[in-house]
Amino acid sequence: QEQLVESGGGLVQPGGSLRLSCAASVFTLDYYAIGWFRQAPGKEREGVSCISSSDGSTYYADSVKGRFTISRDNAENTVYLQMNSLKPEDTAVYYCATDQWVEGGRCLLSYEYDYWGQGTQVTVSS
Repeated sequence: QEQLVESGGGLVQPGGSLRLSCAASVFTLDYYAIGWFRQAPGKEREGVSCISSSDGSTYYADSVKGRFTISRDNAENTVYLQMNSLKPEDTAVYYCATDQWVEGGRCLLSYEYDYWGQGTQVTVSS
């Protein structure tokens, strides 16, 4: 059964850092697009960062550019989201998702994905 498992969430003070992990079983992630999404209470799910399936290009939402970095470890079949300079508005449940044939910037669109993890809570608060 295809499975994605997120980890690394938690409570952090503003300005702090967290690294989220998304470990995949069954999938070989280097052939798939990977996206990180987040959903805050009362808000729609939004794309945060992703790696496209076509050429491995990375994309970021404007709100996280320069602060978040997505990376992939093919040997570990794991994708990471390094989050620095965290702000209270980054508070949300973070999800990873994967699917084939998600090319270019479309990898920031949630409807492009069929496979999702269970989510991990990130809370930025003093």
